[in-house]
Order: sequence, then C-alpha cells, then structure tokens
Amino acid sequence: MATRAARGFGQYSGAARALERVGDRWALLIVRDLLVGPRRYGDLKAGLPRIPTNILSDRLRELQEAGVLRRVPTVRGGYELTALGRELEPVVIALERWGWSVLGDPAEGDLVTRDALAVSLRTAFRADAAAGMPPTEYVLHVGDSIAAVVVHGTLDVVPIGPDALPQPRRATPEAAFEAWLELTIEPVEFRDLIAGTLDLASVSLLAGDHETLVRFTHTFRIDTVMPPTDAAAGSRDAAASVA
Repeated sequence: MATRAARGFGQYSGAARALERVGDRWALLIVRDLLVGPRRYGDLKAGLPRIPTNILSDRLRELQEAGVLRRVPTVRGGYELTALGRELEPVVIALERWGWSVLGDPAEGDLVTRDALAVSLRTAFRADAAAGMPPTEYVLHVGDSIAAVVVHGTLDVVPIGPDALPQPRRATPEAAFEAWLELTIEPVEFRDLIAGTLDLASVSLLAGDHETLVRFTHTFRIDTVMPPTDAAAGSRDAAASVA
C-alpha cells in the first residue's frame, strides 16, 4: 500500500485523515456490513457481488493496517471491526439516512443484501417511538434477503441465514414477545414502507396483523428530503444571481 503521504490529500484535518483511510471505493460498504457482525471473506464477497476479489483483498488489508478492522482469531477467514472501526457507525448511519433522499428506483441488478437491510432498519429505528411499544419481533423478507429485528425498547438485529456467524443471544426471550409480524415485500415497497408512503393494504403478511404492521411504521421511519427539480434549482440560482 502506498504511504499516507503519497496517497493523501495534503491537508491537516480530521476529514482528510478519515477519507485517506476509509474514503476509497467499497471501503465504507465493507465497514457497513461488518457493523452488523463479524463476517468471513466469502460473506463479504457475497454481500458485495460486484467488488473484484483483488479489490476486496486490498481494502481489507488497508482497513486492517488503518486499525479499522482485524482478523477474528476463532473464525478462519473472519473479520470484525475494532473499537476504532465501530466508531464509524454514526457516519454510516448518517450516510444511509442521507442516501434515502436520493435512493430513487433500483437499477437492473441492484440487490438488497441481508447486511444492507439490517443497516437500513437500524437507521430507520426510532427509539422514542419504541419506548412505548410492547416487545415485538419483526421478520422481513425483502427481495431475496431476510432480516429479523427484536424491539424491546431497544433494537436487536438477529442474523438470518445458514452462513451467519454466531452472535450474542438476544436479551428478550421468545415467550416475552407480545406481538410478532412477518411480511414479504419487494425492495421498492420496502423503500416506500420506511418512507411512510406505502399503502399498507398492499403488504403481504405471512404472520401477524394490520395493527402490528402499523406499529412497525411508527417504530421504523426515515423522513426523506426530496432533491430539487431542475426547474426549482434554476429558479433558485436566478434569484441568487439577482440578489
């Protein structure tokens, strides 16, 4: 890897130093997936199917040298974030929230991966609304991915899938749940559900009821800011030039 001086921005600032370490293509998406939990090399590649294997190897090495992640000694080929790497969680959450305002429709081949889904739900989670809700488990099938989340005042994302690495057991036992909801939804519908614009009557429920679905919409929400249209932007620029 090139030295920091050779590949740096030549600026003595926190933002410049941060981008020197995690600003390369794919780096923050690797961090995003590791925020959900430890992952093997193969898990990271499967979750980022368009990343070339040599680039994934380079990014993992660079992030390890930067102190952002480390090998999991008990899992062959496993990686996890360090304490420094976990400090990036609010950065990733803020980027996820900002990105929903420019999300648009999925392009051909765009996927919703399990880890991306988990981070979207973390971003949308409203702790103030959840504080008054009974313990509830939600299982979401979005495209080909599944995520389970347990809400009991706080949020616990439960890994789903045969390749999920072991995670700490949830604090809330199954018997304590007062409600449970399982639904299947397409990625665009998931976008609209989280944005609060989806007709709830169109949601396909595998388990649970409409009342619990409404509870979900109160607990998980991302308020988006629509980008200005070309006409609006032109009017604003014209007004600014007159001023």
